[in-house]
Amino acid sequence: MTQDIFGIEEKTVDKELYDYQQEDINKIFRILEAHPERYNLLYQLPTGGGKTVIFSQIVREYIQRTGKKVLILTHRIELCKQTSRMLSGFGVRNKVINSSIKELPDQNEYMCFVAMVETLNNRLNDEKVELENLGMVIIDEAHYNSFRKLFKFFEKSFILGVTATPLSSNIKLPMKDNYRELIVGDSISSLIGKGFLAKANTYSFDVGLSTLKVGINGDYTVKSSEELYSNFSMQEKLLDAYMEKSHGKKTLIFNNGINTSKEVYETFRNAGFDVRHLDNTTSKQDRKDILRWFKKTPDAVLTSVSILTTGFDEPTVESIILNRATKSLTLYYQMIGRGSRVLPGKDEFTVIDLGNNAARFGLWSAPVDWKQIFRSPDYFLENLVSDEEIEQNFKYEMPADLREKFAKSEDVSFDVEAEYDDIISKGLKSKTVLERSLDQHTRMCVENSEDVFDARLLAKELTEDIAYRIRRYSYCISNSTKNYRDWLKEDYMRKLRLRINQADF
Repeated sequence: MTQDIFGIEEKTVDKELYDYQQEDINKIFRILEAHPERYNLLYQLPTGGGKTVIFSQIVREYIQRTGKKVLILTHRIELCKQTSRMLSGFGVRNKVINSSIKELPDQNEYMCFVAMVETLNNRLNDEKVELENLGMVIIDEAHYNSFRKLFKFFEKSFILGVTATPLSSNIKLPMKDNYRELIVGDSISSLIGKGFLAKANTYSFDVGLSTLKVGINGDYTVKSSEELYSNFSMQEKLLDAYMEKSHGKKTLIFNNGINTSKEVYETFRNAGFDVRHLDNTTSKQDRKDILRWFKKTPDAVLTSVSILTTGFDEPTVESIILNRATKSLTLYYQMIGRGSRVLPGKDEFTVIDLGNNAARFGLWSAPVDWKQIFRSPDYFLENLVSDEEIEQNFKYEMPADLREKFAKSEDVSFDVEAEYDDIISKGLKSKTVLERSLDQHTRMCVENSEDVFDARLLAKELTEDIAYRIRRYSYCISNSTKNYRDWLKEDYMRKLRLRINQADF
């Protein structure tokens, strides 16, 4: 194997650069030539677009052109290992600076280093490591803020941040404060059109999120998510959605909380499915065994907690289930991106959204103005559609299996807004809407039952329909507080039971 004077070997991987990748590399080098040091550039490319391939080629060319060293920073050990392997495949001899590396007496033998941000930060602060002749620093997953602490050590270097979503993980620390310029790569829809990414077929199931609370990091808290997504009705909704859209497909389920994921595991196991659970407390060996099982099992269901959002690449995934809500645009793209790899015979995949995420952010492949988000992240975040606005557009449709239980009823729908307009025009009290709704529900339960006991059991099946009607009514009267809706719901159920008790069978 031949080497040049900087130790760059011939490529050992058969990685031909695509046109869009080479075009972006050329753009980056043009900026680099104009600003060889003290310049911070950010580069955006969707998950699956080949960011690691691109910056591996950049490293190779940069070392050959300048004779200066390159440092690549990652935030997870898996990404360190993957990056090192890719660089080696591009003929770049590199050294990983991990927790076992205390000093670098052999640094002159390498032109490229790959390091975990925390490990390198400790070594630099302890003055155990000083990287000589360093010209470029590449930051993978640059939207994470842990990298900021290292910038002071590389003030003379050219810094290239790489991310799929140029929106900081901390809204108080925008990326525009650390990067001078953003280069936007090919869009998701373009990469789908060229056959580089699979098309996502998204199915959204309405979920009431009024009980969720937002934490100091700007996203929904684990505690409030656990309370919502661990309950029986949400587990049932998840299983029904899977049966309807993803049955038999290799499926990855994302949750916000370990308890929820364990509940999902039990739900699917009890339903007879081949399922495993994975979280950050899973041992290394168990994780390896589970991922090996997932790879080779065609209809595997793997339920997890955020751990597989980065540093995980399994092209055979056919279905992604978002069994959580998030306010993080980055996390939204990362989760769906796990299913976007193309394979022979796989150019589409399924996304089941159980957190109103598509309504909040738009479809995964929809156009995004990343430069606008980079320049004005506050404006973007402030103009996200609120949960209340999303839920105002919900339209309840009775599931087919439940509709069968009310087969003798000709009509089970009820237009709350139309009824409200009619009542107001006639000068009647607004609560007459609920009385009319109660009349219909009572009639539905009675005409589809043999006796009062059957009818009361049927009434319990109407919980979602009742909640939907109460919510629509509360919007009409401009009182949509949770406490008021809960009281209305309890009062409605009590009156429905009373009416059924007094009905003739």
